[in-house]
Amino acid sequence: MSELSTILYVEDDPDIQAVAQMALELIGGFAVTVCSSGEQALLAAAASAPDLILLDVMMPTMDGPTTLAELRATPGLAGIPVIFVTAKVQTTEVEHYKSLGAVDVIAKPFDPMTLADTVREIWARAPRA
Repeated sequence: MSELSTILYVEDDPDIQAVAQMALELIGGFAVTVCSSGEQALLAAAASAPDLILLDVMMPTMDGPTTLAELRATPGLAGIPVIFVTAKVQTTEVEHYKSLGAVDVIAKPFDPMTLADTVREIWARAPRA
């Protein structure tokens, strides 16, 4: 299994972007690219082929599930593990996100001090294409 080093974080809220990027880079030691929309995420994923994508569910224009569907339909991007990040974490919602192809869901608000460890734990059990 390859080591997790690069993460694409897709989030439309600049404050959450900043906290997550700092937590993942400074605490986790990851190289993080941040995007504000699904459209940007598709371009960034194609350009950099990240190891993992953290994807906000609720975004304007192209939401997380639509972005995930586009990723899954794109050769070269279809196998990148995706974790949804959302406040909507009831059991039925989490099951729905997983049925769309997400490997797991991280609840918002997340703890910046444990975010990197949570991502690593999910990565360790994520299936690889």
